[in-house]
Amino acid sequence: MIRPTVATVDLAAIQANLRAIQGLLVRESARAPRESSPRIIAVLKANAYGHGASAVGRALEEAGAAMLACADIEEGVALRQSGVTLPILVFGALSVSDLDGIFEHRLTPTVSTPAAARALERAAAARNVQLHCHLKIDTGMNRLGFRHDNLPRTMPEVLGSAHLRIEAVYTHFATADLPESAFLDEQRSRFDRATAALGAMGLRSFTRHAANSAALLRDTRTWYDAVRPGLLLYGIVPPPLAAGDLRLRPALSLTSRIVAVKGLRRGEGTGYGLRWTTDEPRSIAIVPAGYADGLDTRLSGRAAVLVRGRRVPIVGSVCMDMIMIDVTGLDVSPGDEVVLIGRQEDEEITAREMAAAIGSIPWEVTCRLGSRIQREYK
Repeated sequence: MIRPTVATVDLAAIQANLRAIQGLLVRESARAPRESSPRIIAVLKANAYGHGASAVGRALEEAGAAMLACADIEEGVALRQSGVTLPILVFGALSVSDLDGIFEHRLTPTVSTPAAARALERAAAARNVQLHCHLKIDTGMNRLGFRHDNLPRTMPEVLGSAHLRIEAVYTHFATADLPESAFLDEQRSRFDRATAALGAMGLRSFTRHAANSAALLRDTRTWYDAVRPGLLLYGIVPPPLAAGDLRLRPALSLTSRIVAVKGLRRGEGTGYGLRWTTDEPRSIAIVPAGYADGLDTRLSGRAAVLVRGRRVPIVGSVCMDMIMIDVTGLDVSPGDEVVLIGRQEDEEITAREMAAAIGSIPWEVTCRLGSRIQREYK
């Protein structure tokens, strides 16, 4: 038996989005001009932003991604076990990790702290191998990475490691999705100075990457040798940015079905706390999807779903396993399709819209879709 709440992932749309990004990179690089257009490091963190990393990883490899990226070793191992053969970059801190998976599954680790560098050097030395790594520079986000302004002190040990081969250097932007912030340009300048300093310290033949989805859209100077789209691959533009002439297709739809319909009398309510009551007779329908499936409790009274091509509001509390929707005036029955994210007839609800309704971000909306939601691929 399959639960009626299903996430349908269009793998062809994800592949088309990758090709659309590739087309943008080629067009703009030709105008620059650049020696070559940047490669694409496709980001599949958090189960490919809720879309299902195994299936998405294989689809992106088939479509021509140069590399995949994930959050930790466990995610990288899962991609390898699904059949992915592309290089896989691990973003996360590795100083307290079991590093066996790096070597057994041919993963590319990030050197982002002195402790991680030492741990990776010891592990590679014990196996008598040279480990290809990416080096992360902190240009102001103040999360992981070596400080851009402290490299003369921190880098000699890393660059002197006998068993680590730094093949790429990267950074991450803190405000790429905030057009009013000038800090993106400051971080870019810091990254330029840091990579120049690394070259002066003897690091040779390395590539550079920095642009996430938002930076990719905002500033071609951030593209360097590779870009790291995440959200754009899934057909979602980081708010408040616009896609311009980049044509994307949303890859995920989330649907369920009505399991019950009932009438409410004047003065009655529904859900825990009875925070929603009606002053006139209403009809509500019950949908088996709740916060255990990843639906935010703030959706009630702020968001809608689609039934029979119409928007109907979510009412009452979002429960663990179900929501209630106001279907007054509609002829609905158990079994009718309910679209939480996606298109039905002429109406559409996007992950970006749902996020805006609750004061959140679309990354959270898709990443929170629970494991008990069946993923179906087409």
